[in-house]
Amino acid sequence: MGWYIDTLKEITVHSYWISRQLQAIFKCRIMDSAIGFAVASFAGYIWQVEQHLQAFFTLVRQWYMGETARLFLEDADLQDVSIDGSVIRAHACAAGAANSTADNEALGRSKGGFGSKIHALCDALGMPVKFLLTGGQEAECKQAMPLLENVKTSAVLADKAYDTNELRKWLKEQGIKAVIPPKSNRKETIACDYWHYKERHAVECLFGKLKHYRRISTRYEKKAMNYMGMLSFASVLLWLR
Repeated sequence: MGWYIDTLKEITVHSYWISRQLQAIFKCRIMDSAIGFAVASFAGYIWQVEQHLQAFFTLVRQWYMGETARLFLEDADLQDVSIDGSVIRAHACAAGAANSTADNEALGRSKGGFGSKIHALCDALGMPVKFLLTGGQEAECKQAMPLLENVKTSAVLADKAYDTNELRKWLKEQGIKAVIPPKSNRKETIACDYWHYKERHAVECLFGKLKHYRRISTRYEKKAMNYMGMLSFASVLLWLR
């Protein structure tokens, strides 16, 4: 947990500098009697903001590329886990990443429009453990096994979107209890522990907490890596509560 706090301090410093410089710009405190000096000062403020923004995104990328998932797994209560997906609308500025494509940056189209889908796994207490990011049109059941990889748990709670024979077979081979309601169009009857299933609300509550952060509820980042970094940042804030 000390590693989280040290990195959070660094991000706080950069965030403070960014807010101070932007405040100076928008309050027009850089203006002087000489127009040339005012323009030079403005350029200086912009340069400082750019430097701190670069440092900020370097840190959040390190969180995503680093070992946050491993650290979360060490502290998580894995007696059972819940998985789910949620579509995130993408702002217009999220399009057009240089030297990349929408597919590579996990951007797609669904009924909700242009956006991405967060696939999340949380522990029994509703704390975030792992995330995957895909285009908004991707099926949730296809990301279940990658999410559950290297996660040692006794039960998996998920909604009907994860009711596939392939996933149920894989969970049985891993010795994991599948708490997944069957779809209404299934020919054979499959039992479900609906009393245990009530605990799945934890993952829904997790998405509610994450979407309190504007940078998560709407995607502004062109790069999927940057957005995943912001997800890691928000997750650490939840763990530090």
